[in-house]
Amino acid sequence: MTEDHERSRAEVSADGVRRVVPLADNVVDSRDLFIATKEIIIAHRGESYRLRLTAQNKLILTK
Repeated sequence: MTEDHERSRAEVSADGVRRVVPLADNVVDSRDLFIATKEIIIAHRGESYRLRLTAQNKLILTK
């Protein structure tokens, strides 16, 4: 696997702000997703899914 592949990045939109989240070997660290927020919206095939970080530091994905 090349270093370029290991360091590929995914763009994420949160609160109308465009940011870049590191992606290594198809793994995203949740700390990079939840910077300054406890919830993100994931768009998938025209549907929106909400990924939330709970007070107990757990993840909940809802449609």
